[in-house]
Amino acid sequence: MNTFKYMEKYGYEQLVLFHDKETGLKGITCIHDTTLGPSLGGTRIWNYENEDDAILDALRLARGMTYKNAAAGLNLGGGKTVIIGDANTCKSEAFFRAFGRFVQSLNGRYITAEDVNTTTKDMAYIKMETDHVVGLEGKSGDPSPITALGAFHGIRAALKHKFGNDEIKGRSFAIQGVGKTGHYLMNYLYEAGAKTIYFTDINEKAIDIIKKDHPEAIYVKPDDIYSMKVDVFAPCALGGILNSKTIPLIEAPIVAGIANNVLQDEVKDSKELKKKGILYAPDFVINAGGVINVYHELKGYIKEDVMNDVKKIYDRLIEIFKIAEVEDVPTQKAANIFAENRIKQIHNIHHNYIPR
Repeated sequence: MNTFKYMEKYGYEQLVLFHDKETGLKGITCIHDTTLGPSLGGTRIWNYENEDDAILDALRLARGMTYKNAAAGLNLGGGKTVIIGDANTCKSEAFFRAFGRFVQSLNGRYITAEDVNTTTKDMAYIKMETDHVVGLEGKSGDPSPITALGAFHGIRAALKHKFGNDEIKGRSFAIQGVGKTGHYLMNYLYEAGAKTIYFTDINEKAIDIIKKDHPEAIYVKPDDIYSMKVDVFAPCALGGILNSKTIPLIEAPIVAGIANNVLQDEVKDSKELKKKGILYAPDFVINAGGVINVYHELKGYIKEDVMNDVKKIYDRLIEIFKIAEVEDVPTQKAANIFAENRIKQIHNIHHNYIPR
């Protein structure tokens, strides 16, 4: 890929590749935009097929975090780290402490947190080498339950806009990916009276856990999840799953984009969803509960304040859906407008230097 051309097109600030010979650590940290504050985004470990795939994922995820943090009303920019490797074999104290030293070298421009294949235990090792890490046990902890709770509120907002009421009771759902966030979301939906939930995953262990915890949930093969005739389709796995091949298969009138970068091509695919009459709840808005949770760790963690801020995802989505209708644009574009307006406003008041 032409990395610099991509960075110029989407306004990136920094892309850092790092390697530690002793532990085998190799990864990429991307900082997209720091207008609103230091960049924050989690660290994921994934066995990428090649380095270009890893770089592109870091770039896409970091930009997504800029929009997520801006839309959530946080004083944070967007960043992300991807580490190349097998999470089942590469992890160790030394591995994460080596990474912590690389985070420290960025001098506070990037704050890391938990993401795919990393845990609060891993964050504790990183903390040994840098203060620029959140999502620690005893503070905000695992963000997955809060991410799922924010998604739950977002789904209610989508139901309200589409059907005129936000009741979960009696509704049907299809969840793609039942790891941490997908599992917690299923819990919330059943607690609220969901009638039917279909689910799928590629991880046998995750499937077995759901079958044990929720025997009433219906397992379907991964390729079949798109065509379930349900009220809401909720992709909670990895990104890029909504594309020219899968969108024609979707039967649900609502898609709650809970995984990061659900749209393979955010312009083309969001238009296709709109054309089909599918209400799309943009990922960086509906899945912001986790980042709201860890942001409060920087301020001084008070659980009640977190819960109040996470509930605001409902109101933000209602506003974004209205923007989409008034402007006659896809909801993804409306969400971008919503986030970009805040970044522009803050940029304008920062034009004059004031020492602190």
